[in-house]
Amino acid sequence: MKEIVISRIIHSTLVCIMFCMSMPALGSQLIAHKEVAEQELTVAQLKRIYSMRQTRWGDNTPIVLFVLPSQHQDHKTFAHQTLKILPYKLERIWNKSTFSGLGVAPIVVNSPEEMLKAVAKTPGALGYMQEISRNEQVNVIKITK
Repeated sequence: MKEIVISRIIHSTLVCIMFCMSMPALGSQLIAHKEVAEQELTVAQLKRIYSMRQTRWGDNTPIVLFVLPSQHQDHKTFAHQTLKILPYKLERIWNKSTFSGLGVAPIVVNSPEEMLKAVAKTPGALGYMQEISRNEQVNVIKITK
């Protein structure tokens, strides 16, 4: 009897693990102003951009970063899953750069809807969203390894 219970627990656990592994992960998508020419960015490039070490696009246009508040779940997801960095570490980088006079902190918007509007109307803008289909207002940029 004991072996049957253990066997069922193990089987149930394996089924749960396989189900979770087969589910697609919800990842962040990059959005940029329509005039931004880049169609894809690597994770390494994103880390440089979001750590304020790369401040210009390939055509020398300034990059204007938009982010959601650090406590917003979409921001946490973007930081963890895409950038592989904790949100508070991003804030430290931005604060250090801003207070030293070497850079300008990203512009914080309150919601994904505000993010879409701000990126659409700001030349050189870059932001992120959890879900967006191809959109006439912005350029959806592919994230590559």
